[in-house]
Amino acid sequence: MGTQGEALHTQIKAHQLTLNLPNLQMTYLEWKRAQKPLLLLHGMADHGMVWAALGEFLQDRYHILAPDLRGHGNSSKPLKGYRCDDIINDLEFLMAHKGWKSAHVVAHSWSAKVATIWAKQHPQAIRSLVLVDPFFIDPIPRWLEPTFPLLYRVLPFLKMLGPFETHAQAEQQARKLKQYNGWSALQQAVFEAGIEQKPDGQWGSKFVVQARNEIFEDVMGAAGLTSAIAIPTLFVQPERGLNRTAWQLKPYRTFLKNLQIIQVPGNHWCFLVEPSAFNQSVARFLDSQWKD
Repeated sequence: MGTQGEALHTQIKAHQLTLNLPNLQMTYLEWKRAQKPLLLLHGMADHGMVWAALGEFLQDRYHILAPDLRGHGNSSKPLKGYRCDDIINDLEFLMAHKGWKSAHVVAHSWSAKVATIWAKQHPQAIRSLVLVDPFFIDPIPRWLEPTFPLLYRVLPFLKMLGPFETHAQAEQQARKLKQYNGWSALQQAVFEAGIEQKPDGQWGSKFVVQARNEIFEDVMGAAGLTSAIAIPTLFVQPERGLNRTAWQLKPYRTFLKNLQIIQVPGNHWCFLVEPSAFNQSVARFLDSQWKD
């Protein structure tokens, strides 16, 4: 890890823990200085460390968990089992392990779709929702399936799969991507936490191809919003994010009956490129949900 990344990593007050689930191990970061439960869910190909700045910002007010979802980060990478229901089962197992009956949930991109499906299935498990620039909320038309190989090559969050001959080549690629725009100490630490040297000596993401393939197959058929959801929800709309038009926001306005929409600076990874504004916006919403 680079000097800046190392320095930031040593300053983060979270503990990295591992939980044995029935068929895999889940690694997660935990900030445990307060009581109110908060679950942070990363997007596809990311990992729990992307929430480091938010976790540090909120640690005095919340008991925070930021898991590496299966197939990501340091959690297990089974050959199959990456559908929304599999992810939801893992999260409910994690919550039960902590004795949580419900939690506030912050979810980014693909995991925002997982969170809306979870909210439909078990609304009692979610106290409030923060959806950060959701992706894939509607089913993907089947006719787009032949384009998946192209998407795999061009989507920024998949470009770190590799392989790269050296760590330096991997870092060179990362510095070109939107999520690492600015290359702060936070972004460098996130990059380092998500990459590894493979058995053949090459470098690449800890995210695995089988997870990518099954997630794309799953989101093709699953609709994130199909019925009314009354859970208090904040939609975080980055200025340079994916959701910029009225038709993109229409499903959220239609089905989320207790919805706030806020704009924040930055791109799809606003919590990495503009963390201060993002953290303050999320904190204001979460703090407004306190019932006691």
